[in-house]
Amino acid sequence: MCWYPHKTAYRPLSPRPRLADLWAAEPKHALSFYAHIPFCEVRCGFCNLFTRIGAPDGLSTAYLDALDRQAARTAEALNAAPAAPGDEPHFAQAAFGGGTPTFLTADELVRLCDITERRLGVDLRAIPLSVEASPATATADRLAVLASRGATRLSLGVQSFVDAEARAAVRPQHRADVEAAIGRVRDARIPVLNLDLIYGIDGQTEASWRRSLDAALAFEPEELYLYPLYVRPLTGLGRRATAGGSDPVWDAQRLALYRQGRDHLLAHGYEQVSMRMFRRAASPQAGGTEYCCQTDGMVGLGCGARSYTSRLHYSFDYAVSTAEVRGIIDDYVARPAADFAYAEVGFAMTQDEARRRHLVQSLLQAEGLEVADYRRRFGSDPSDDFTAELIRLDERGWLVAATAQGGRIRLSPEGLAHSDAIGPAFFSTQVRAAMAAYETR
Repeated sequence: MCWYPHKTAYRPLSPRPRLADLWAAEPKHALSFYAHIPFCEVRCGFCNLFTRIGAPDGLSTAYLDALDRQAARTAEALNAAPAAPGDEPHFAQAAFGGGTPTFLTADELVRLCDITERRLGVDLRAIPLSVEASPATATADRLAVLASRGATRLSLGVQSFVDAEARAAVRPQHRADVEAAIGRVRDARIPVLNLDLIYGIDGQTEASWRRSLDAALAFEPEELYLYPLYVRPLTGLGRRATAGGSDPVWDAQRLALYRQGRDHLLAHGYEQVSMRMFRRAASPQAGGTEYCCQTDGMVGLGCGARSYTSRLHYSFDYAVSTAEVRGIIDDYVARPAADFAYAEVGFAMTQDEARRRHLVQSLLQAEGLEVADYRRRFGSDPSDDFTAELIRLDERGWLVAATAQGGRIRLSPEGLAHSDAIGPAFFSTQVRAAMAAYETR
């Protein structure tokens, strides 16, 4: 939930700030690490992420070379300023995402882990490590590498157990292959298996959605993510103008499928963590973490990764279309080491933006916003800072009163169902303007 503001609000930074200056005064005792691998074996029809199909002509090797150069400069920046005792750079959690990190070969995954550990000092075996995968790339040799290097969570993009729905979402796969991949994950003994499912696919019915849910439940995954399908510009489905129509904030069909999925998982012993995330109540967690996404920094490596300091969120250029993504990746792999000592594009975080980010990230979780924590950080009350917005949510029946929940402001079950509309209600005028002015490419 650390996505505010969206990358479409980022702009080129001039002059480019030095990473050493950005991190000099930052608390670094509980950092999050994220490595972005932008390659996939196929691009799903709904995908608007920063990714490209394949990595021809040694591109994956060149990409890891660039990641290594970036890691070295990032490590220099994190260690440039003398740290107060107890505040030396320390990572509390890590994730490999994309794209599809398991597009890399087993040997390349070894190198990715080596870069992470040797360059940045991330102790992957001592902290939670989450890795995203697709059924086709979740091979035994890749999973063995990840398990041996400390992976505690493997997220598998299934989307649907119904072959016809997978084809409709431009995700060509067969249920038998998906089930075989799940079996390999279990054999690798990675503690937490997450399965991603999508509702709102063209032709999907309540009956077929139930079949996918039951097929997933048969494997007793520790986590399940239920994603609504939205049709975004420049995606495969967007070009075909199918499976979702005009993509409104919410529509009756998707809302009905969401409620069906939510209620079905709750009835089977899962607890709701957010609109999308459900966790099996009795499942082992992937290790505790002291990282708090509302307050602590994040260090990202790769051309699609973001990094967060208290004053600036930064990354590289962002695009969706195939040609633009390829150009950005080509630019990334060609960069000399010295170029990685600077932030490229970003968004300056004011105190007002920090308040909004904290509230959105907290409120969209089922446990809600802890009012006392907000007061400690900002010296004000959220009901005073966001009076009009919270009143509107309350009038719709989307809020649970703070006084009734031990000092927490929580979304009601119906409020959680409308999370994708609630989040943008708290965007600042500056963020709205920047996002509106962004030219999709």
